[in-house]
Formats: sequence, structure tokens, C-alpha cells
Amino acid sequence: MTDDPLGPLDPDFAVNFKRDDRRPPCQLYLISPLDVTGAFPDRLARALDAGPVAAFQFRVKDVDQHQAARLAEPLQAICAERDVAFIVNDSVSLAKRLGADGVHLGQEDGDAREARTILGPAVQIGVTCHGSRHLAMEAGEAGADYVAFGSFYPTTTKQVKHRADPVILSWWSAVFELPGVAIGGITPANAAPLVAAGADFLAVSGAVWGGDEAAAVRAFADLLEPRRG
Repeated sequence: MTDDPLGPLDPDFAVNFKRDDRRPPCQLYLISPLDVTGAFPDRLARALDAGPVAAFQFRVKDVDQHQAARLAEPLQAICAERDVAFIVNDSVSLAKRLGADGVHLGQEDGDAREARTILGPAVQIGVTCHGSRHLAMEAGEAGADYVAFGSFYPTTTKQVKHRADPVILSWWSAVFELPGVAIGGITPANAAPLVAAGADFLAVSGAVWGGDEAAAVRAFADLLEPRRG
């Protein structure tokens, strides 16, 4: 459940939802594991070569910015070679230092307006909005380029404090043009309802890096491919 001050959505909203054909088809958005050392650059290359990926989010914790930059640079180059957007999690300063394509902000990571001032008009800014329409509208008003809803399913990637219902994706897609990202425990086996509900992107981590990354990306591609074109 969510503590959205706007209250719960009518579940029947999803029943009558039909995705606007003018919206681009749902795409895959990869999030890194916390450990990107060792052979991870090779794993990332394998994943990106296995199927369509729109963006890759660099998400590491408990390292200083110099170390984070050293870890990020080869991954950023791999993404650039394949025309995959390179997004930095949490840190506006690291995104600026790297010249990243974007930054993803949690609710405690700063304001989208401030990030825009620092990073400029071309950088993509995403904001975590949990299961809250109120937070999503605030993010849109602050100039975010996308909003992220979740967690939709249990996940081991991070501690889940907020749960979201797929109907919020339907509502967002019907009311706003800004892309909506679904996140949290998403696998090829459980993703279809989120796509049907109106997700513009599926943000995934454990389902890819917890096993054969190339096979997982191919499985997501098989799920998303019928909805392309």
C-alpha cells in the first residue's frame, strides 16, 4: 500500500485502460548490481548485446566519488558504444563529473529543479515516486523527464518500504505524457501485467544479474517485442 495523500485509485480504472498507440512501446531499463568490479564490464557488454536496452543505471553504494568514477567510466564507455543512455543513481555531482546522460533521484536525493540547474537542459532526470500520484505530479512539475513507481513485487535488490499497484501505471499513462517506469522485483515471468498496465519502461536488476544476463535480456526482449511496431 502507499501513503499517497490523494488516496487509493479505483481498481476498475485498470480494467478500462487502453494504452495510447502514440506512446512508444515499453522498453528495458537495466540497473546495475551494487558490485560492478571484476568481470562486470564484460557482463554488461553481453547484456547490452543480447537485446534492446534503452538505459543503464549505475548504482553503487558506500564508495567515494573518485572510486565511483573509476568504476563508472568503463561502463559508461560500453553504453556509449551501444547508444544506451548512462544514468547515475542518486548523485548529481557524479553525473556532472562523468557527463552522464542522466541522473536518477530518490525522494531524499535532492530536487529535480536543482539538478536541472546543475546538469543543464539535455540531461535526463528521473525521480522515484513509490506508489504516490502526488509525488509523481510534484516531480513532473519540478521538471523530471520520467517518474518511477514501485516496488511492484518483492525484491532482494533493496529494502522495500513502499509498494505500488499496477493501476497507478494506467492512471499515469492516461493522464500524463511523461514516461512512467515500473521497478521492483520485475522478471520476465511477472512483467506482462505491468506492460499491459501502461509502463513505458521496466527497470530491472536482480532478474538480469542474478543469472545469465544475456538469456534474461533475451527473455525480456521476447516479452516486449510483440508490443513493438
